[in-house]
Amino acid sequence: MRRAEGARRDQNTDIPVAHRINPIRRFSSKRLGQLAISSVFISISATVFLFYFIYKPSLIEKAALNDANSIRKESLLGHYPYPEVSADELVMLYPGFKVHKDTLVALKRMQADAYQDGVELVFLSGFRSIDLQREIFYENKSIRNQIAVERSKVSAPPGYSEHSTGYAVDIGDRNMRETDFEVSFELTPAFKWLEKNAAKYHFVLSFPKGNVQKISYEPWHWRYEGTVKALKQFEPANRSVINHSR
Repeated sequence: MRRAEGARRDQNTDIPVAHRINPIRRFSSKRLGQLAISSVFISISATVFLFYFIYKPSLIEKAALNDANSIRKESLLGHYPYPEVSADELVMLYPGFKVHKDTLVALKRMQADAYQDGVELVFLSGFRSIDLQREIFYENKSIRNQIAVERSKVSAPPGYSEHSTGYAVDIGDRNMRETDFEVSFELTPAFKWLEKNAAKYHFVLSFPKGNVQKISYEPWHWRYEGTVKALKQFEPANRSVINHSR
């Protein structure tokens, strides 16, 4: 008996290695459940990946387009609505010329620094009430025999003028007064100095050539954006430029 058992053991040891491999194990129901969960997780991950890298950009673009459309709906003949600054926020630079109090220091500094460079800036127009803007828009329109769309290219409708905020200023060259409120102002030393230096004082040219608002080019019209409050006032106009450049 022992000899027979020993013989069987010897026979087993002589089985080739390839035939000693364990047979394939059957998966238990628990293992199959784990595999199913893993498959679901992989599918969800792939879906998230596709959404993030394929669909998300299109949704962002759609949201940006909706924002742009919303801004356009707020505008009137290319101009954006602006509230009239309260009287207690206005200060007088000289008789008949008022600006927002946050603008005064930067305006004076800019004028003084320009003078040091041999350029004399003259301030032509600052704060303008909505009532005054109404007179300008409607009376001048009738005098020039222009419809509102034509007039809006050179003058904002009441309630839509940057001048009502107190942050907008029309600037001229003291030594070339014939260029006041004219496109030819761009040829003056004052304009060339402003082009180079105005940003240092947080002033921005409101209506450059080819502006997206389709307002006539006004090289004399500058607005102050040196505070958070001022930036919020002009956010729609700035956003329209950003959306247009995309």
